[in-house]
Amino acid sequence: MSGKHPYVAVVGGGIGGLALALGLRRQGVEAVVHEQARTLAHQGAGIAIGANGHRALRELGVSQRLAASATQPVRADFRHWRTGRSMVSHRLTGMYEERFGAPFWTVERAALQQALLTELGPRHVRLGARCTQVETTADAAVIRFEDGSEVEADAVVGADGIHSAVRHSLFGPDEAVFSGTSGYRALVPMDRLRHLPELAEPVLWLWLGPGRHFIAYPVADGSALNFLAVVPDHGWTVESWSTEGDAAELLSAFEGWHPFVSEVLGACERPGRWALYDREPQRTWSAGRVTLLGDAAHAMLPHHGQGANQALEDAVVLAHLLARTDTAGVPPALRAYERLRRPRTRLLQTGSRKNAGCFQLPDGPEADARNIRLATLPDDLAWIHGHDTLGSLRSAPARA
Repeated sequence: MSGKHPYVAVVGGGIGGLALALGLRRQGVEAVVHEQARTLAHQGAGIAIGANGHRALRELGVSQRLAASATQPVRADFRHWRTGRSMVSHRLTGMYEERFGAPFWTVERAALQQALLTELGPRHVRLGARCTQVETTADAAVIRFEDGSEVEADAVVGADGIHSAVRHSLFGPDEAVFSGTSGYRALVPMDRLRHLPELAEPVLWLWLGPGRHFIAYPVADGSALNFLAVVPDHGWTVESWSTEGDAAELLSAFEGWHPFVSEVLGACERPGRWALYDREPQRTWSAGRVTLLGDAAHAMLPHHGQGANQALEDAVVLAHLLARTDTAGVPPALRAYERLRRPRTRLLQTGSRKNAGCFQLPDGPEADARNIRLATLPDDLAWIHGHDTLGSLRSAPARA
């Protein structure tokens, strides 16, 4: 390989992979995304973009493009599962942005993915490219694909999710950790929910109850309500956003809950259902000229709302480190990336596990103590939302 900047091959066309390729190309580094799907299916539902993720989007030049479809909730409201009593409420407009330097948005995952793809340009994405193996040498890394083709690059980044073929190729097989719960997700058009007075203003709703919890917030410029309903489900182990759940079964799982919850679930016709897995924190992400990003490196449960945000942070940091170096400096740049990112994502992985139990306590002394702790949530989460991703790079060597 020749040239001042390295040539980077990215495996996986999700949010992290597209963000990395975009960040690299904005700094003059050639990068191509190799995605196994034949079309970029925009699956998922809604996601929350905290101030930390928003700063990454600004750096990538897509925040303005996304703004038209984003929603800015006025507050986060923790509600009692049965009575609907507001246990704790925190403002998300004004004070949040003043404290953390960027707004809190809720968006459709599809809208974010499309914004990244549009800014990057589809010509930089190769579809129908299923990675089967990655090898690294002193001078290059090689991706082998299911169709028999190969790609050689100065650096390869596995952004191919929790079941990453790149991670498997580098470090061998490992087992995902099943949480014993399933998540149901869907987007419900707001015109089906006009009779719910709570939806008069955009709010991040968190309904906490015994053994399960329910989160909802508006997306698509307020035209749809996204929800995540988490239930105990030891018998369901299918981890796929495209698997359809049973709407009546879901409604039954929340019997006795406040009418807000039952009305939203009753208006949903085809919820997605997937078993919630994460992985134990990796001891290392990199080998030679290959590294991991996003869920491939640090899959976490959705109970901190940080999966997409952390992939965006990864992308910004790695893009800057690779843009600082030449082809010979790729391995130390990847090691620097891992040193900067792994401690933070490890804390978020473990914290996301703990939140599941915190959200699902039965009424009583433990729940009361939790509610007292929730009152200090902005202080407790400042290390997440106030994180300056680019600032962290100032501690890295000028040449990794």
